[in-house]
Amino acid sequence: MRVSIVVCLAVGSTLVSAAMAASPRARDLGVPFEGTPGPLNAITDVAGVEVGHATVTGDPPAVPKPIRTGVTAIFPRGSSSDDPVFAAWFPLNGNGELTGTAWLKEGGFLEGPVLFTNTHSVGTVRDAVIAWRIKRGGPDASGYYWSLPVVGETWDGWLNDINAFAVKPEHTFAALDAARGAVVAEGSVGGGTGMVCFEFKGGIGTASRVVNAAGSRYTVGALVQCNCGLRPWLTIAGVPVGKEITDGASRQDEYGSILIAIATDAPLLPHQLERLAHRAALGLARVGSYSGNGSGDLMLAFSTANPHAAFAAKPVSLTMLPNEALDRLFEATAQSVEEAIVNAMVAGRTMDGLDGHRVLGLPHDRLREVLKKYHRDTTAPVPTKP
Repeated sequence: MRVSIVVCLAVGSTLVSAAMAASPRARDLGVPFEGTPGPLNAITDVAGVEVGHATVTGDPPAVPKPIRTGVTAIFPRGSSSDDPVFAAWFPLNGNGELTGTAWLKEGGFLEGPVLFTNTHSVGTVRDAVIAWRIKRGGPDASGYYWSLPVVGETWDGWLNDINAFAVKPEHTFAALDAARGAVVAEGSVGGGTGMVCFEFKGGIGTASRVVNAAGSRYTVGALVQCNCGLRPWLTIAGVPVGKEITDGASRQDEYGSILIAIATDAPLLPHQLERLAHRAALGLARVGSYSGNGSGDLMLAFSTANPHAAFAAKPVSLTMLPNEALDRLFEATAQSVEEAIVNAMVAGRTMDGLDGHRVLGLPHDRLREVLKKYHRDTTAPVPTKP
């Protein structure tokens, strides 16, 4: 079986097309969002965070059926670091998989990268992460004598021949090696290649917020792999976009999922990060989802603060924000997730896939028309007083 592999590095790399770099994002179309984004409006605004994608595609006659899939990798402290981060997770609806979470909850640390892929490739990607880390060398003389990678999935079987098991270890290696701390490619890339969101083309999306809390400035960033929702639910900036743009909608039940990764440089401990992960669900709700029975809606949050806490031989001194200072971070989390999901759809393009299925990309012109209809288009001129 022959498939095409596209390794997506950060924008600015020669492996990212000019068209991808120039693609508009939701704000460019006049979608109003609350809060102040970071310079890149991406999860990589949190210093140290790196993201890489490997996109795997193929069409007959090279392959028996269309392949539309891939892998996305997120490094909390960058690919060169073996220093775990405090982390927590929250399953809003557990019809999905996120490996390694039993130990993450028990120990409070995320060790190594987080990877997103399709449902039937979780095992392959999980094993490949271990192999990649062993090949690069362990944190001590014994190497990685055990590892419990965190790998999540959403189902891309509407567009992708998911039972072809097209994702191979080398695709995982490519995503891990491609990770960079710069602009993140969005839409139909990496693990998001074959995903569908509110019956429009979905995929990878990201956003960030900068906030002040307890006298200091912090960043919260979100990255989503969105594959959830029914068209009538879709709400953008408070506007019932899904009821206004009905083309291509045909599903009666939800059978998608969403993975949400939240990063922050704020000094939070695991129990506080779990609270942050809960607020990611509120960002999902802002775009209209109620997390149906068939949806695996899984959230993970980590903090890059408190380095070198995991392997210390002696008691360590930790820094944490008081609970009373968390409101701005809760707000930033919900706002970042909301915008990341819309960015994923804005970046998506109409895609044909398995069994002749076609999923429409969110039409930018019609989105702007709907926003104007409801007086929510920020690109419209502000009327002057007579």
